[in-house]
Amino acid sequence: MPKTSVEYCTGTDDHARQWDHRAGCEVRTVLDRVSDKWSLLALSYLSERSHRFSELRRKIDGVSQRMMTVTLRQLERDGLVLRTVHPTVPPRVDYELTPLGANLHQTIQVLSSWSEQHEAEIAAARAAYDARISAVSA
Repeated sequence: MPKTSVEYCTGTDDHARQWDHRAGCEVRTVLDRVSDKWSLLALSYLSERSHRFSELRRKIDGVSQRMMTVTLRQLERDGLVLRTVHPTVPPRVDYELTPLGANLHQTIQVLSSWSEQHEAEIAAARAAYDARISAVSA
């Protein structure tokens, strides 16, 4: 019986090492997938309702057809998105969040809210850092 990534990654000397790239440790690959900009946008739009491929692609500015395809396939493989093919001519394909995907979207919303609440502080920290770096470089 295969070990889950949580079982496999336990026993590390610190919590952050669970996110490394060791073989069989899926935590990092899941984090990489769900933090990808195309995945975040797709999950966000799919949280509203189901979408057809072309409709979703039009909403996500800058994504190529290939990247949209790859992103949706990866999200489907991870159990976050459900792809439904309707037997029509031409075939109609809809994408929607699974319960797992909807749960992930709630988690992403918390991070998004945190980002919005601390936007000014982050901007101030960036400006202070840039000023320090400019002073050192000059």
